[in-house]
Amino acid sequence: MSKNTLWKAFCLVIIIISLLSYNYAAAQDEVLEGPVYIVQEGDTLWSIAIQFGVTLEDLQQANSLSNSNQLQIGARLIIPGLEGVQGVIVTQRVPYGETLRSISRLYQVPQEAIRKLNHLTSPSELFLGSYLVIPEQEITPRSSGRALLATGQSLLELSALKGTNPWVFVETNQLSDTWQALSGDVLRYPAAESEVSTPDGPGALPEQVTSVSVTPQSQLQGKTTVIEINAQPGMMFSGTFMGHELHVFPHSEDVYFALQGVHAMADAGVYPMELKGALSDGTPFAFSQMVLVSAVDYPYDRPLTVDPATIDPAVTRPEDAQWTQLATPATPERMWEGIFSLPSPLPQDYCIKTGECWSSRYGNRRSYNGGPYNSFHTGLDIVGKIGTEIYAPAPGVVVFAGPLTVRGNATMINHGWGVYTAYMHQDLILVQVGDRVDTGQLIGNIGATGRVEGPHLHWEIWAGGVQVDPLDWLQVAFP
Repeated sequence: MSKNTLWKAFCLVIIIISLLSYNYAAAQDEVLEGPVYIVQEGDTLWSIAIQFGVTLEDLQQANSLSNSNQLQIGARLIIPGLEGVQGVIVTQRVPYGETLRSISRLYQVPQEAIRKLNHLTSPSELFLGSYLVIPEQEITPRSSGRALLATGQSLLELSALKGTNPWVFVETNQLSDTWQALSGDVLRYPAAESEVSTPDGPGALPEQVTSVSVTPQSQLQGKTTVIEINAQPGMMFSGTFMGHELHVFPHSEDVYFALQGVHAMADAGVYPMELKGALSDGTPFAFSQMVLVSAVDYPYDRPLTVDPATIDPAVTRPEDAQWTQLATPATPERMWEGIFSLPSPLPQDYCIKTGECWSSRYGNRRSYNGGPYNSFHTGLDIVGKIGTEIYAPAPGVVVFAGPLTVRGNATMINHGWGVYTAYMHQDLILVQVGDRVDTGQLIGNIGATGRVEGPHLHWEIWAGGVQVDPLDWLQVAFP
């Protein structure tokens, strides 16, 4: 073969390789057109499919993935079914204080685009802690202030107070005209950085409320919810959640707290959490957002055999009502600080022998005398002998001390802010109603009175009129 022929063959190979490379790159560019999600640590194809409301098969087909093992952190995945949306999309957690409208105004993304990106069909889908898809270029909110349009106030008056003009409010808040601004609406407006307290604060709440946090974001059966509000001094707050009134108390000059228990047998699902109040000038406001409540897999205790008189509804119902009424008032003085102490010494021999220091934990499902498992254990059972000491776990005031049929000799202590502790089945009660007790003070002895199979201390903690898991209060400093 001549040198000329070899040269021509070499050039032909180079051209073919170049064309193949060009076609591959072009194909890649074509594939990456449209909305792209960057895989994060902990993602799976299944979780991504659920997050964006697409099928696993469609996600695999759009990205030419034959199996989930091909997924790597940092990979760029096309999200099918979002025609017309371009660029990289990311997910944000929805905080308390936001609606579809306020999120649209914050990121300057039309509501319809957010609906389409997130396959939203109902406002309840924007519950606290849910994931929201936002185009990446929009995830940094524009520097803007928030302003509540008060009752009787015109947009012109509000504009004058904020040093801007009504049409700026119209444009920033995607209004068609000045008349579309309604009383009670929270509006965004461009402002200098020095004038903005929290541009990313709760967009559906007045600017005087700088943040609202709910811990945990996903509520759990039997747990204590902590609601922290950062706001201007002198404001008044109240609210409701799961049929209970939220008692909000100032913790410092600009920090407010509410503590609320979630019932151990509450149905899983979303519930409205309403927050309302008044600004320091008396202007009222109100807001409600859905909050997710998840189930906890509490175990089932063995069936218990007890005195039939202690499970008779004619006895249990009025006694339960009396007990709940005692634990319902929320007094403004917070008497405790930090983690609660264990109210009775642990029997080390029992703990070592069984590997468990509690004969029954909070939330366990209960059956009495062969009946159905239709109740739960409302506290923590601490093993002990008759006469073992019981100590106050935190400062408080005694609100009940006396005998009951089901609870036996019992004591209840008010610690303030709607938090109570209770001690049941005692042998002796060593305090009286009205006594102020301190941490570690002797308040009684363990016994076997009331509905029991043997001696022990049944210890309860109440928050917002609901019994909650005492073990949490031994590990976490509330609020």
